[in-house]
Order: sequence, then structure tokens, then C-alpha cells
Amino acid sequence: MTRDEYNDFCESLPHTTHVVQWGNADVWKVGGKVFAIGGWQDNTDSDPHVTFKVSDMAFQILGEQEGLRPAPYLASRGMKWIQRYRDDAMSDDDLREYLKESHRLISLKLTKKLQRELGLNQD
Repeated sequence: MTRDEYNDFCESLPHTTHVVQWGNADVWKVGGKVFAIGGWQDNTDSDPHVTFKVSDMAFQILGEQEGLRPAPYLASRGMKWIQRYRDDAMSDDDLREYLKESHRLISLKLTKKLQRELGLNQD
């Protein structure tokens, strides 16, 4: 997944905002809370490191796979975040599904009032 593809997909999710911070990383938020971090080591589209929140079970499973790891800094603080540091570790379609799930998991942590205002999780 290229940087543009990553950004286009994250932008397509409901009520997202984008900032560039932390060493030129593309950081995506929902309701002001981070759900995805895309870092590129050399400011090109090569070697994307994409970090996203996962469920407890996914954290255990994905953290054991080659090319994926518990996200540096976040996981060391007990947060269930995974980083895909090799693009061959997970298909782009699977990454999109995990990004969508990260968006959902983070949106569930927003206040009920903000969820209603944004029209999120109203099923």
C-alpha cells in the first residue's frame, strides 16, 4: 500500500481528520483520537510502517507474525496496537479491514454524546 493509498483509504472512513506529525507520519483520527499512524522512513512510498489498534485476540495473533509487531511505544504502555513494518506481511485488503476495525474500536471510546453528534455506532 502506498502512502497515497493509505491516506485515501483513511480519508474515506467516516468523520476522520488528518495531521502530519511525529517525524512526517500521516496520523488519522476520529473524534480527535488516533486510529492509524502511517510512517515512512525516507519520505517516499517505500517501507510503510502502518500502526493500528486491534482487539485483544488480534493483538496476540498478529504480534506473532513475521512483518508485524506490537507497536513500539504504544504496546509497551499496555495498549493493543500492531505495526505492520513490512508490506508483504499482510495484504492491502487485510490492512484495510484492520484500519476500518481500528477506526471502529477508537470511535467506541468516544463519549456517547460525541458518537451521536458524529452519527457513529448508531446501529
